[in-house]
Amino acid sequence: MQTNQTPNRILSRRAFLQNGTLLLTAAAADVSPILAGQKESMVRIGLVTDLHYADKPAAGSRHYRETPDKLAEATAQFLGNQPDFIVELGDFIDAADSVDTELVYLKRIHKEFLSICSQRHHVLGNHCVYTLNKREFLDVVEQPKSYYSFDVGDFHFIVLDSCFRSDGMPYGRKNFEWTDPNIPAAELEWLKADLNATKKQTVVFAHQRLDVSNHYGVKNADSVRSLFEASGRVLAVFQGHSHKNDHNEIGGIHYCTLVAMVEGSGAENNAFSVMEITADGTIKIEGFRKQADYRWGV
Repeated sequence: MQTNQTPNRILSRRAFLQNGTLLLTAAAADVSPILAGQKESMVRIGLVTDLHYADKPAAGSRHYRETPDKLAEATAQFLGNQPDFIVELGDFIDAADSVDTELVYLKRIHKEFLSICSQRHHVLGNHCVYTLNKREFLDVVEQPKSYYSFDVGDFHFIVLDSCFRSDGMPYGRKNFEWTDPNIPAAELEWLKADLNATKKQTVVFAHQRLDVSNHYGVKNADSVRSLFEASGRVLAVFQGHSHKNDHNEIGGIHYCTLVAMVEGSGAENNAFSVMEITADGTIKIEGFRKQADYRWGV
């Protein structure tokens, strides 16, 4: 079920942080055992996608230099919400004309991202590895692997990497067409084993879309969805890439596409969200600015 969008929720960084501090202080002074139990069974996650940061002029609807200010607004919100971890769903940077310049872009926006939360996760997007290779990107963001899984509380989380050509070659250094994303055989085998090994309810993070068959979709998305459905554990998949709000339910699994942060000029065109998952499998997405709200579950 999709709730109504709230596309222009306005934030004041100073007011929010002041109010957040007061609320957090008051709550800490009197937390009942019942409320403490509820907090332990809930996981809160900050979500952003398609920042496309670059120090270059705007092109069309993409305003690359405005990303740091937009991320600062998201950071103010996240610091108040205190998420368990943060995920950016790919295209963290936009393409530069040289490796050295691209590394400058990446280090600049990564420094901003570091201030949000100690637990951070990056999904590789096609723009992340247009100029760089995967190892160069991952080394800067301090993430050992491009696909992996982890547990937080009662839940299992999977980060996927679809930046592979149809022949299995990993994306890197302009060696690919962006319309040819794939999950290679080795990653599919890993995914199957990973889903079989967990008994926890699972959420997946991806960049290229796993719910469509057009040029935004992963070429072998049907094989990936079959593994999700066979496991009986996947609640939802969160993805970016097509820069717009979208939601599909396939095989009982929610596929939610989030809005790109880079699209449009000014704070009113920002987009980010906070997700909460409770032990009964309910997922609530609170979207800010252009990002839609959603709520699924009981």
